[in-house]
Amino acid sequence: MKVYTQIEDFRNIKNPVVTTGTFDGVHLGHQKIISRLIDVAKEEQGETVLLTFYPHPRMVLFPDDNELKLLNTQQEKIRLLEKYGIDHLIIHPFTKEFSRLTSVEFVRNILVNSIHTKRLVIGYNHHFGRNREGSFEHLKEFGPVYGFDVEEIPAKDIDHIEISSTKIRQALQAGEVEVAATYLGHTYSVSGKVVQGKQLGRTIGYPTANILMEDKYKLIPADGVYAVKVELNGVMYQGMLNVGNNPTIEGKGRSLEVNIFDFDQNIYGDEATIYFIERLRDEVKFSGLDQLKAALARDKINALKILNR
Repeated sequence: MKVYTQIEDFRNIKNPVVTTGTFDGVHLGHQKIISRLIDVAKEEQGETVLLTFYPHPRMVLFPDDNELKLLNTQQEKIRLLEKYGIDHLIIHPFTKEFSRLTSVEFVRNILVNSIHTKRLVIGYNHHFGRNREGSFEHLKEFGPVYGFDVEEIPAKDIDHIEISSTKIRQALQAGEVEVAATYLGHTYSVSGKVVQGKQLGRTIGYPTANILMEDKYKLIPADGVYAVKVELNGVMYQGMLNVGNNPTIEGKGRSLEVNIFDFDQNIYGDEATIYFIERLRDEVKFSGLDQLKAALARDKINALKILNR
């Protein structure tokens, strides 16, 4: 997959088959669009092009919105789109000036003059242009004028519940990581650098790696204890993760601490990816370290049952 950090870097290709959107999560609905995009590209003997934007439009339009949380970091999204078979990924800078493009200007300047779109495939209820004024109906009008065909992918349902990035965020914020994985079509994950903590876990037989999340917009699932898989330096391990304030130990603050089973290596400074498999329990304040140690022993047994299923 070729990645372009602005549309001006994109070079003309034969019969571009294009889709556009934020694609946060690259969930099953997005995957259906991508699958159709690939099929159309084969029909047209062309190549697939996905146009997305960075920063996320809400970061630019509502900079004081502290509630914004995203399912993917930029690098995670790139990896997923490559995995699902996109040929060309354009990540165009989203600015206030760009947001003022009318729907006609977006189609003419971006889709036609810059990308030379042959066919356009969009998701259900897709909007674009200034104040989200553009719609599928507009594209059907513009297509014959500018020489491209357009088709809309209908809403994809699972058990009659429409998939959306919003629903996935809500599931994760409730700790329902299995529901999120069902909608995503892959296990939800977070990545970060392993940093040194207070090392109190070592004193009770459960050493933990503290994960530093540098992207403040990345959504962390609800506080609690999770059965997880941990990828380190290309190797996958089993473990359990605590998300939260660790109330039994004062002064910790909110953190992500993972106990990797059967593991004893110095990994400070390494990048770790945590895959959320299932939530084990709420975070609990115990009366002391002995009670905490007993709970962790139970957590490990339950986590292994889940991970070895």
